Amino acid sequence: MDTKGRCLVTGVAGFIGSHLAERLIREGYEVVGIDRFSDYYPRRLKEQNLLGLQVQRGFQLFEADLATADLSPLLANVRFVYHEAAQAGVRASWGESFHIYLRDNALATQRLLEACKGRSVERLIYASSSSIYGDAADLPVTEETPAKPVSPYGVTKLAGEHLCYLYRTTYNVPAVALRYFTVYGPRQRPDMAFHRFIEAMRAGTPITVYGDGEQTRDFTFVGDAVEANLCALSRDTQEWRVWNIGGGSRASVNQVIASLGRIMGRQAKVRHMPAQHGDVRHTWADASTARRDLGFAPRTHLEEGLRAQVAWQMQATGKQSSDG
Repeated sequence: MDTKGRCLVTGVAGFIGSHLAERLIREGYEVVGIDRFSDYYPRRLKEQNLLGLQVQRGFQLFEADLATADLSPLLANVRFVYHEAAQAGVRASWGESFHIYLRDNALATQRLLEACKGRSVERLIYASSSSIYGDAADLPVTEETPAKPVSPYGVTKLAGEHLCYLYRTTYNVPAVALRYFTVYGPRQRPDMAFHRFIEAMRAGTPITVYGDGEQTRDFTFVGDAVEANLCALSRDTQEWRVWNIGGGSRASVNQVIASLGRIMGRQAKVRHMPAQHGDVRHTWADASTARRDLGFAPRTHLEEGLRAQVAWQMQATGKQSSDG
């Protein structure tokens, strides 16, 4: 069949990866998806993320580990590479778990870049994170703000950026990076804040908030994050570039909980716990460079996006209960 080309999407069974692959299929691309189905959260949730993709003629799934697999066959005839795969989680990246982050975020990235070397890949888009900025003194942060991560997770995501830069400047691997700011929406991982808040409110149990709840984040709806990836594909660049991808919906944790209460028609119970190591106080993206260079502009306001996540979560969790 005629397509716009073949895309490789790593971490395809994940939150953002599955949405991105679906969008690429709709836009007329073929998608080769890779996922190692790590045990960071239940495999059945990732398999559910793939249900819509598995019936698409233009989609192929390979269960493979980027840190060990022979990647050459998977890159055959691939024009575009989206590197979404990573070990997520700021709080879990300390201590004994750090070796997993090194392996899945640094080593896996290096092996993918090495496999792309000398091939006819036209663009590699690396999914980076606002965690690389740490507790920036001046807000909003621009791409020129010094990177000072305050978590091991942030360190490994920054390492991935540096590897992309090295392979771009040394071997002409056409890599660029998108720095996501707190992505949310349908299929959000169960360890992430909004998912936990919604489940607690449904069950009538206390929401655990680390700190006073006045910490703020620049929240980005998953559909807008996907749109940024499509924008980055369609705009040519001859040099290494990074772009902030923020949703323009900055709010405090307390404001989010209040919004969820209105949407769900329930009064939240909140239990405050001490702030956690690696949690920054505030994030706020200056995304004007992405707007200028890529034509990226977020479209989904926080309340609208929260309604979409609540609707999905109510349906998805109900299905899981009925399936036993």
